[in-house]
Amino acid sequence: MQVESSLITPTSSVGYEAVIGLEVHCQLLTASKMFAADANAFGADPNTQVSVITLAHPGTLPRPNRLAVEYAVRMGLACGSSITRRNIFARKNYFYPDLPKGYQLSQDKGPICVGGGIPIRAKNADGEIEHTVVQLHHIHLEEDAGKSIHTADTDATCLDYNRAGTPLIEMVTDPCLRSADEAGQFLTEVRRLVRYLGICDGNMEEGSLRCDVNISIRPKGDTQLGTKVEVKNLNSIRNVQRAVEAEFARQIKVTEEGGRIIQETRTFDADKGQSFGMREKETMNDYRYFPDPDLMPVVISDEWLARIRAAMPALPRERYDRFRTHYGLPDYDAALLTDSRELADYFEAVCAETTNFKAASNWIMGPVKGQLTDKLLQEGQFPVPATSLAALIRLIDEGTVSQTAAQTIFGLMVTQPGQSPAELASANGLLQNRNTDALQTLIEETLADWPDKVDQYRKGKKNLMGLFVGEVMKRSKGSADPKLVNQLLAKSLA
Repeated sequence: MQVESSLITPTSSVGYEAVIGLEVHCQLLTASKMFAADANAFGADPNTQVSVITLAHPGTLPRPNRLAVEYAVRMGLACGSSITRRNIFARKNYFYPDLPKGYQLSQDKGPICVGGGIPIRAKNADGEIEHTVVQLHHIHLEEDAGKSIHTADTDATCLDYNRAGTPLIEMVTDPCLRSADEAGQFLTEVRRLVRYLGICDGNMEEGSLRCDVNISIRPKGDTQLGTKVEVKNLNSIRNVQRAVEAEFARQIKVTEEGGRIIQETRTFDADKGQSFGMREKETMNDYRYFPDPDLMPVVISDEWLARIRAAMPALPRERYDRFRTHYGLPDYDAALLTDSRELADYFEAVCAETTNFKAASNWIMGPVKGQLTDKLLQEGQFPVPATSLAALIRLIDEGTVSQTAAQTIFGLMVTQPGQSPAELASANGLLQNRNTDALQTLIEETLADWPDKVDQYRKGKKNLMGLFVGEVMKRSKGSADPKLVNQLLAKSLA
């Protein structure tokens, strides 16, 4: 008996636990495809990035993409995996109309990366936050399939072969995840890692990062694995979590009603929040793997591996630790600033020009990040150069401009690039006024206009000082030095 999934209340899962494994597909950011020179780019007109190799014409021979191999090794090194030094590609035989060859070039017995793991911090099945390491079974290299586009005409399917042959890595975890939050946090960390490494843009909406979920249930405390069901092609982190919750609920319901879970492939309808059966799951024997006779083994030498290792960037955890220790940032700041490589690079570029690291963090987490879209961030297009932001921080630290004026100057820096913060401050009358005589005049005018408040202050209502400072700042159009204003007011009110 099969029952379509529906979300359940927390109490209905008592007695069962989910056993979850993920298969994450990451398209690699190479200029060409895995085994052909065709362009590897998203968004081109259908069937314009194909050649006789992609279309599997007789007499054509594939050739491995060296950079794709290096990218796979980078990911393996980042995850602490063992790197397979002699790599063989196999033909994975199954019929799909969007693979012209009729088979997929992949890896079978010897994946390029074996073992390893990715640390995450997530809610477990009991809702408690804990640190854990999601263990990887392996990472293998393969080519992507094309796209089948089903139109309103039910008798026709449109085929776009542009994506066919795109290099990708598939990361396969052990069945070690236990909750939807763990699955979501793992996928978040994978996306962050591939972006740090520069091997994938992590864009799930465009399909460059996709996830399949394998899920089974078993009684709590049991060690035997249940029958797993695969939910295919989930295109957002939230949908991965929702699919886990929905399939967990469905399997419990089937079991409680006396049904039997069958090993199958399902699809998730995000609008309905339900999964639907597609086909019974193929076994490994169904794929009839055998080594591709047209491809020589790819051997990763000691020298090649050493070059890849030497070119590895600092990873998120390393940078987080440095931001906490070297720059003295609190946990929240360090976590946010290391969320993307571009943001972390920008922060360090600012800190190369100033020693006020906390001010740099505040500006980046506030006004700078407020000007960024995800696309601009990935492209490294920050609203102001790092040197200019550092110069603005110095103006504040030196007392040349106030915090209020600095906000105005930042806005001008965004809309009027090319001018320094000092030039913009001077041109717009935003330099901080430290002229004691001029400020004393403003203070006397303010106190004269608020005689009752002055009397209340002198009788002990000291919190009125903020009112007086604010009024003086207003009369100076934000140019007065607040510290000096406070000092002069205290003397005048004594």
